[in-house]
Amino acid sequence: MKSWNLPLSLGTAIVTGLLVSLAISNPSQSEYEEYATKQLTEYLQENVCPQAPKIWGKSLKRECKRLVNSNQSEIKQIISQGTERYNFLLFSIYTTELSITQVSSFLPSGLLPSYHFGTLAVGHQFYIYQAEQQ
Repeated sequence: MKSWNLPLSLGTAIVTGLLVSLAISNPSQSEYEEYATKQLTEYLQENVCPQAPKIWGKSLKRECKRLVNSNQSEIKQIISQGTERYNFLLFSIYTTELSITQVSSFLPSGLLPSYHFGTLAVGHQFYIYQAEQQ
């Protein structure tokens, strides 16, 4: 009769449980798109809109924020089109490319900078590990 090894069995059960938990909590593409839309919206409102120029004595700052808020579905669509997911079952890596050519193909590509983002998704959390202006 074989002896039952309690510590080995317990360790195996814990590791298996952790791996199953990670696989179940691996964020989906739609969860990433929601997260990225929120992050981009906050960035635009805090960093881009305050720099909006004044035209005819009126600041476009408020209008910029309104446009960002009212175009959430368009922002999400731009993120969706520029994102590629690499699914490793326990976690995912998302790479997102944002550029003016995604918004309109007839605008010159050098008009605004392009950006590249790398994000690790694990346990229903997102961790941006790369953000580069190109």
